[in-house]
Amino acid sequence: MGKSTKTQHTLAVETISLTKTYKGKAAVSHLDMKVYEGAIYGFIGRNGAGKSTTLKMLCGLAKPSEGEIRLFGKNAGDPIAARRVGCLIESAGLYPHMTARQNAIMQAKCMGLADMNAVDSVLEATGMNNTGNKKVKLFSMGMRQRLGIALALLGNPDLLILDEPINGLDPEGVREIRLLIQRLNEGGKTFIISSHILGELSKFSTHYGIIKEGKLVEQLTRDELEQKCADYFQIEVNDVKHALPLITENMPEVRTEVCDNTNIRLYGLKEGSGLNHLLIENGVQVYSSGFHHMDLEDYFLAHMDSTHK
Repeated sequence: MGKSTKTQHTLAVETISLTKTYKGKAAVSHLDMKVYEGAIYGFIGRNGAGKSTTLKMLCGLAKPSEGEIRLFGKNAGDPIAARRVGCLIESAGLYPHMTARQNAIMQAKCMGLADMNAVDSVLEATGMNNTGNKKVKLFSMGMRQRLGIALALLGNPDLLILDEPINGLDPEGVREIRLLIQRLNEGGKTFIISSHILGELSKFSTHYGIIKEGKLVEQLTRDELEQKCADYFQIEVNDVKHALPLITENMPEVRTEVCDNTNIRLYGLKEGSGLNHLLIENGVQVYSSGFHHMDLEDYFLAHMDSTHK
């Protein structure tokens, strides 16, 4: 895992009570987000949770109903701050009958960039410099995503905001995008990335924000997530209401969590044979049991299933 050359103390993005309403309903509600320079911030939430709306506001593609966005300490409306942000939201808006280089030149001209060396630079950085005369319509999904990131890199932004950059990619395409993001991050770029593929997101994110029903449920670092994703012992029984008092009475040092009508998770349990024996001896049927390690997806689902506080 590479580390960025940037410090983790300066904020690249700060939102203060950021809110977006559509027809009286809040898609994003009083969001207080903090993204530090040099971070790869994994932005997690179910469909309709407000991820894309938030990212569109950060990119200037949607106007907040309330609240404030600060980019590198300046108001988001500041033209200098805005130029430090590159975005890939939804599709990249590529011209299918043009080559990668022609698309990049078109984008550079639209941005008012006079130096066409920037085009070659971003194509090389994303591995798209050897596609020659091949038209975009013949590109794989992974190639299109890399070209989209190349266009977002024009103007040499310090912050890249990517909405679902690995969605729909095959494993090799996912790996290429991950390595590209890590390489750019090592070069000093800050990232905000939304993705449904949580296992992949956990391979390179340094920070996480979890959004539910338009509200930011939690922000935490990778190290904090590791501490919270403790090993647990899960047991499936025929009668949770009978099993739970037995466990809490005989194993007061163990923390329990009821998952559903048949499954209980136990944190702090050293070995499971004694628990199985205790339950069976007291007439509880044990269907399955074993140790597990909570990952990002488990942690995310636990937060989605809990009520927002």
